[in-house]
Amino acid sequence: MFHRSRSYKVFSICNTVFLTLLGIVCILPLLHILAVSFSASAPANANMVRFLPIDFTVAAWEQTLGNNNFLRALWMGVYRTVLGTAISLGVITLAAYSLSKEDHEFRGRKLYVYSLVFIMLFNGGLIPTYMLVQNLGLINTIWALVLPGAVNVFNLILLLNFFRTGVPKSLEEAALIDGAGHFRILFKIYLPISLPALATVGLFTMVGQWNSWFDGLIYLTDSTMYPLSTFLQTVIVQNDFSQINVNPDEVQALSERTVRSAQIFIGALPIILVYPFLQKYFVKGIVLGSVKE
Repeated sequence: MFHRSRSYKVFSICNTVFLTLLGIVCILPLLHILAVSFSASAPANANMVRFLPIDFTVAAWEQTLGNNNFLRALWMGVYRTVLGTAISLGVITLAAYSLSKEDHEFRGRKLYVYSLVFIMLFNGGLIPTYMLVQNLGLINTIWALVLPGAVNVFNLILLLNFFRTGVPKSLEEAALIDGAGHFRILFKIYLPISLPALATVGLFTMVGQWNSWFDGLIYLTDSTMYPLSTFLQTVIVQNDFSQINVNPDEVQALSERTVRSAQIFIGALPIILVYPFLQKYFVKGIVLGSVKE
């Protein structure tokens, strides 16, 4: 009877309309960028393009995909994201499993948790972090991009909370009685049950790694090692073509705006393609540990 009530139907209609409008607002900027990238230089520079290309052309895409520097930056961005996400998930999963135990099983657990929360709120700052990375010999290596942020305390707390509330304690006790060790319990029991939580944390980590550009500027001295986000920031925001070895005259001949639009859309495309595969897990994992049965 609740689902057939008039108030519920009104709420469903209003909710559908609101979410539809919200989805349109999110999609329209991408459609505009895509339309500009496929438009000729004159209408693009005159701000005539809205959501459909004018004088359709693929010249900007040919310039972008034919640029070895852009392709190398794209590969570095994918490599950095995959490696950083794998390392972060591995470290966070092991830490969350250990810290999810009761106090009598892991003495000093609260001290570690409070310490992690403290460093999440207060950190050493940019200069000490740079000095540490430099003294470890990580400057101008891929490890300088993935190791400093490998342990995201916010994601760790999310996963820890899910382990404590979402995994039945009886399953672990039964496995211990059967002689299973902690690694077997983690990989055979915790991880299969925790797919929504892992997908959510993994998505947060991937987006953070893919969009991060500032660490590439300060830790990498060789511009050929820039990931895509740093490449785009240098070329598009700073308008600096010399460091990335791009010929500005060639870009201007096509229209700087169309080339930039193509690069921006390609930069956003990988995350857009990955998200639908994780959506069913993400919807469940977004309420990590909110309900305990």
